Amino acid sequence: MTRPESPASREQTERTKPKQPLEYVARFGSMRILGVLSAREPFRYSDRVVARTERGTEIATVLCEATPNALEAMQEPTAGKIIRRLSADDLNQWEHIQGQTRDDLAICQKCVDARRLKMDLVDVERLLGGERVVVYYVAEGRVDFRQLVRDLAAEFQTRIEMRQIGVRDEAKLLADYGDCGQPLCCATFLSKMPPVSMKMAKLQRSTLDPTKISGRCGRLKCCLRYEFETYEQLAAELPPIGAEILTREGNAAVLAHDILSQQLMVRTDDNRRILLGVDQVVRVTKAPPPAKNRRGGRKGGSKDS
Repeated sequence: MTRPESPASREQTERTKPKQPLEYVARFGSMRILGVLSAREPFRYSDRVVARTERGTEIATVLCEATPNALEAMQEPTAGKIIRRLSADDLNQWEHIQGQTRDDLAICQKCVDARRLKMDLVDVERLLGGERVVVYYVAEGRVDFRQLVRDLAAEFQTRIEMRQIGVRDEAKLLADYGDCGQPLCCATFLSKMPPVSMKMAKLQRSTLDPTKISGRCGRLKCCLRYEFETYEQLAAELPPIGAEILTREGNAAVLAHDILSQQLMVRTDDNRRILLGVDQVVRVTKAPPPAKNRRGGRKGGSKDS
């Protein structure tokens, strides 16, 4: 018969048991990079820390613990470790670095003009530890910046990283608020910017005026994607436009949809137009004819833009 373990013995066992490493999801850098950072002490949401990442020593903001669910939602996160909490000295140093941004851009622009390179500078990012300077630029094609990097390295006396970005990333770095009055999604919580098509705008009955459905980057707004899957699921539950259906009111033809309210505008056999809920549809008696391309007369719709 085994003797029960005493409280003192249990406490000793807990002290000697190896502790699970602490890991947190954090955001850092001008491009709001997500990474998994190891730590030696616990942190909470929104704590600002100094971390060593693959890029160097920089300031990061803790978002959450690196749980299996959080890691599953991330795409190729970078790794690193938290060195310490952000101190007053770190903050003063960072504010000094931020104050140099305009001068850094001017130096970079002077070097670009001297080399006559076809590129538009967007931003210059210095790391807290000074290990590198990241230069963000927009260009139509590939740019040979090898000599430019040597010039900038001589100016800044540190490693230079040239980062070509697109118009969406340019808005992420420079823009502030969207038409909705809220801070831009890409500059707050979006880590990846998935493609958006006109099909999403059409399904949600958004205006097709480009000036109203385009974001600060000039491309279709990212928020058009947020509810697209819900609209698709609800639309799949409705009879297609042009179909003939049997309802509790009799036979009718579907003229239009209201996807969110799950209602149909139908024309009855006696030429009345009425609004019906989808729950009043008994069955579809005849599918609509296949759509035809206006130019070639072939089946199928137009391509997404």
